[in-house]
Amino acid sequence: MPTDPYIATPLDELPRQGPNLAPGVYMPPSPSWRADRPGDLGPSQPEGDLLGSPGPNVGYALTLVNRVSDRLRLEPDERPADAHTVVAALAMKRAAYVGRAPVIGDIEVAMRLLGFDEPATPEIRAWRPAAIRNAAHEYLVSRAIVDAVDVTTLCMPSAELNARLAEVRATIARAAASARDSE
Repeated sequence: MPTDPYIATPLDELPRQGPNLAPGVYMPPSPSWRADRPGDLGPSQPEGDLLGSPGPNVGYALTLVNRVSDRLRLEPDERPADAHTVVAALAMKRAAYVGRAPVIGDIEVAMRLLGFDEPATPEIRAWRPAAIRNAAHEYLVSRAIVDAVDVTTLCMPSAELNARLAEVRATIARAAASARDSE
């Protein structure tokens, strides 16, 4: 917190580093650091199924999903919490891949992939309610959906993404069914 420049600083609040050293002696630079403790991850994050998508401020996707929750087109047997979870998780993966916090565009891509941005077609009604059921409470279900979509698909321009929607949705449906069968 800034202080008034006209108020004298007490001696016990002054930095002690300089006065404690002999004249002409300076603090040496700190040694280099290595990840050598058991819990350190090393130079990069681990990758693979069920490990998530670490990135800067990815939790902001949950706030963005709440802001657009009135735009989610849910079926009668779909719960909003499940839809929010999978949309936010896909948006987090997309944002983490490019190394930034989630933005509304990430949410819109995730909604498009899962078909929440339009009235559900018979094809979507056939797989989506079962695929996202209990995703808010079962980590394996939400991770299976997110891991089924590769990052190249998430980062495609919208014209290319629209051309591959049926293929991506079929992959998501198979992954969700496989996750349910493994439980």
